[in-house]
Amino acid sequence: MDGEIATRRWRREDIEALMALPFADLVWRAQTVHREHFPANEVQASRLLSIKTGGCPEDCGYCSQSAHFKTGLKASKLMDKEAVLAEARRAKAEGASRFCMGAAWRAPKDRDMPDLCDMAREVKAMGLETCMTLGMLTEDQAEQLAEAGLDYYNHNIDTSPEHYGEVVSTRTFEDRIATLERVRRSGMKVCCGGIVGMGERAEDRVGLLLALANMTPPPESVPINALVPIEGTPLGNSAPLPAIEFARMIAVARILMPTSYVRLSAGREQMSEEAQALCFLAGANSVFIGERLLTTDNPGERRDVALFERLGVRLV
Repeated sequence: MDGEIATRRWRREDIEALMALPFADLVWRAQTVHREHFPANEVQASRLLSIKTGGCPEDCGYCSQSAHFKTGLKASKLMDKEAVLAEARRAKAEGASRFCMGAAWRAPKDRDMPDLCDMAREVKAMGLETCMTLGMLTEDQAEQLAEAGLDYYNHNIDTSPEHYGEVVSTRTFEDRIATLERVRRSGMKVCCGGIVGMGERAEDRVGLLLALANMTPPPESVPINALVPIEGTPLGNSAPLPAIEFARMIAVARILMPTSYVRLSAGREQMSEEAQALCFLAGANSVFIGERLLTTDNPGERRDVALFERLGVRLV
C-alpha cells in the first residue's frame, strides 16, 4: 500500500465536505480515484459461507444469529472440513476468486483452531484467496491463522464509535479495535467495514468512514453493508437508506481509501439494478456472489450474470 495513503489522517470536516458535494461531482471524483488504482469495469468476486450458524452469545441488534433474539434460526455446530472444501471448490467453479468463511461465535475456542487452520490452508491450496470472520481473536489465534496462510480476517466495526452502544452491548468498540490490531500484527490483511440503515444519523455514517479511513493502514477490504432487516431482531423494522445516500457512502469510501477493495456487500437482494449500478459507478469493486450470504438471500448467479453483462463489468 502506498505510504502516503497508509498514513494520511482524515478530519471529520474533510469527510463532511465530501458528503456534501453534488452527487455528480462526488461520483466523478470517486470514479477518477478508482481508475487511478484499479482497472475499470472489473469487480472482484467473493463467496461467503456460514461454517457455524446461530447460537451466538453476542446481542448485535441486526443479527439473525444472536441467541438473544427469536428469529427462527436453528443453531448448528462447526461444519465438517470436507463439506467446507466442497463448497470452496463449487465457489471457484462458479467464478469466485476469494472464499470467505464465517462462524457465529463471540470468539473461537482453542480446540477449534486446528480445524479452522486446516480449512484456511486447504482452501488456499485451491488457488483461492481466503478470509475468515470468527469473532474476537487472541494474539495466539491470530498468529495461528496467519501461519496457516489465511489472507484476510474480517472483523467489522459496524458503525461509528458514538453509535456503537446503540447496536451492540455485549462487547465494546474498543474490543473490536483490539482484535483488528492483533490481526494486523500477525501479518494478515484486514477486511473491515460497517452497516448502514440501522437508524444511525448522518454524522454516524461520517464517523464510521472516519474510523475506517484513519486505521493505520486502512483496511485492504472494506465491505459496506445495507442492513437486511430480520424479523425478531431489535432492528427488524428499520427503514432502508435511500439508494443515492448509500451510493454516497461507497463513493466517499473509495476516495478515502483509494487502494482498498470497496465491497458492495449485504443488501444487494433488496437493491434495484439501478441502485447497484450507481454503487459500481461510485467505486465499488467487490461483491459476494451466490444465492446465500450467511443466513440471508443474495441475488444468485443468473441475476448477477445478466446485470454485469448489461453493465459491461467483468468479474475477476
